[in-house]
Order: sequence, then structure tokens, then C-alpha cells
Amino acid sequence: MNEPGHWTDAPDYGPARWPGSTAPRHPPLRSLRDLLDTAPAPTAAAVAPAPRTTVAVAVAVEDVEPVEAAPAVEAAPAVEPAQAVPPAAVGTTAGLVPVAPPGLASDTELSTERLVRRTPRERFRVGRRRAPAGFAETIRTPLRRSYRIAVISLKGGVSKTTTTTALGAVLAAERADRVIAVDANPDSGTLGRRVHRQSGATIRDLVAAMPDLHTYMDIRRFTSQAPSGLEVLANDTDPAVSRTFGEQDYRRVMDLLSGQYPIVLTDSGTGLLHDTMRGILDLTDQLVVVATPSVDGASSAGITFDWLHAHGFREKAQNAVTVVSGVRSSSGRLIRVDDVVSHFRQRCRAVVTVPYDDHLARGGEVDPEQMRHRTRAAYYELAALVAQEFGRA
Repeated sequence: MNEPGHWTDAPDYGPARWPGSTAPRHPPLRSLRDLLDTAPAPTAAAVAPAPRTTVAVAVAVEDVEPVEAAPAVEAAPAVEPAQAVPPAAVGTTAGLVPVAPPGLASDTELSTERLVRRTPRERFRVGRRRAPAGFAETIRTPLRRSYRIAVISLKGGVSKTTTTTALGAVLAAERADRVIAVDANPDSGTLGRRVHRQSGATIRDLVAAMPDLHTYMDIRRFTSQAPSGLEVLANDTDPAVSRTFGEQDYRRVMDLLSGQYPIVLTDSGTGLLHDTMRGILDLTDQLVVVATPSVDGASSAGITFDWLHAHGFREKAQNAVTVVSGVRSSSGRLIRVDDVVSHFRQRCRAVVTVPYDDHLARGGEVDPEQMRHRTRAAYYELAALVAQEFGRA
């Protein structure tokens, strides 16, 4: 039996059904047996050797009783060649398959499931690993109000989004609280790629629907949740998006989320001068500044601290935690990583070095359970350092 909607269930849209048409239906075709019974016996001339086409014509024209033809129907207007087959509906034996013009789309999905090759260690992992000793109790420090954490950097490509997701995942896994990470990039962001998307909504959709959002379940429709429990409020990744996400939008979002989430992390955009950054810095309780073990990455983090001191955020800069991300075992032969760490220890409250990890370098979904032991321990240390301030909030 055909499924509902199968093409055989479609109504008759022939000429007789056209609006205003008086054309009768085609008379029924006579069966092959009827044609053979009424046809005269073939003559010798009819079966004489002849080209195949000549025999076919003789039988079709002379020996078969003609069938009454239906009145001719006026032909439809010709379609311009460029519109004959729309790009989004090319017919195939399987049906209509969407086809985009070259250069606009691809049938290869750029997702974690499609691109990432799981290592034997990742495939074999069963259950949840225990927290590194000494960190869990601090991470679970009770909160009396919503606590806001902002991950910032003057430079892009320094693992700022990875740091946001990994820190949020550890906090969510070790606490009974709701934890959410927000992509506050004013243009477009990639935080939504670090979790399996359960909702196609973005932070701009949340802003548009805000007058009708009153409960946690109202907000949950706009978020995606990782296995750790971390929720993510994604941003647009479309470079053609025309409406920016500004400071007032950010303040309204924080006001809404703070009533439902005890911990709110913000993945800020690249740079410090965009409109949204003023709201991020005003509302945050804890800054996390991300650097890399390179001259460019370390210098950019240093300039970030200079800018914070020069624009009235000296106290928040001094209380910040610096993350030096992606430190390889060979980094010390090229860059004096100890000097980088020493520099930032004099400029902020604490410094955490995060080792390079293949799981993070792939740029897909972030899962602390898949990290190497030292990498995972580094993010637990970062979470514990952040949680030390929970009691003062």
C-alpha cells in the first residue's frame, strides 16, 4: 500500500480538469486483443521481406482500425529557457531533489558527525570519569545569585570559544545548577558548533521573542544542551546576516537569563571596541582572558589587559584568570612559555596552561570526557579558580 502523499494518490490534472475547459476526456484505447480480432488476415505483400520501418508503417496505418482522437488542446505558452527547470526542483527518478547553483551549497555536511574520526580511546570510553582530586568541592561552592563569566580576547583564533565551552561543561557536570553559554559575537559566532544542535534558533530569535518569554521552558526552546548539561544559546553563522547584536540586546538577554540560570558564560566577539563589549564588561563578575603560547597570542592578551586598565576595568582585570591555551610539549623549544606565564601572573589573579589536545583541535563538539587527562585536569583547575569567587558574589 502506498504511503499517504505518494504520487499515485495525486488527482487528475489533465486538460479536461483545467478551469473553464470544455475538452472531453480521451476515448478509451482499444485493447490489443480487440485490434487483432478485427484486423484482416495479413496478405503476402504485407509479410514480404521489407525494411523494418516499412512493415511497422504498413501495420500501423493500413491494418489497424484507427482510434478516434481527442480534440486538440491549445498549447501552453512557451517557457523561457532560464526558467524551464528551477534550480531547486530538478526531476530525477527518485523525485524532486533540491539542487543549488554551483558555489552556493554542497552536499557534504560540515558537522562533527561527518568530519571527525573517533579514536579508539574515544570509542571505547564507557561512563563518566571522576573529577580530578581537589577540585570538585570548590567547583560546587553554593551561589546566592546568578554569576556571570565573560571569556574575552583581543585576537581571534586563540581558543576563546573552546575555553567557553569546556569551562561551561565542567561547571555543568559538577554542579546541580543550570549553566548556559551565550554567543555574544556582534556579527556571527561559532559557539553553536561546539554542541549538538537541538534547536535552530539563535540569540537574535530570542531577542525577538523576548516579550513572550517568562519561564525556563520558554527559554529552553532556544537552546541546545550538551551531554554535560551545559546549554548553549547560539548565534548566527551566516555571514550575510544584516542585523548586528548590540549592547542593549545583550543587556536584555542577561536580564532574562539571570532569572533562570545560576551561571551564565559569555563568549564575546573578537576585539574590544564593538558596542556589545561595553555591556559584557559592565555586567560580568569574572573575566577569563585567553592567550596562546606565541608572540602574537601573548602580546594580544597583554594589550587586552592594557585596554582594560585604561578604560576603567582595572579591578576586573586584576581579578581575571588568564588561560594559555594549546601548549604543546615542544612549545618550550620555540617560545619561553614560563616567561609568558610569569608575565600574566603579575597582571591577574591566576594563570592556567591548557595542553594541546586533539579532541579540541578538531574544532567540533567539546566533551571533557574525551579530553586527555592533563587537558581535562587543566579545565577543572580553571573551573575551581572561577568558583573561588562564588562565595563573594
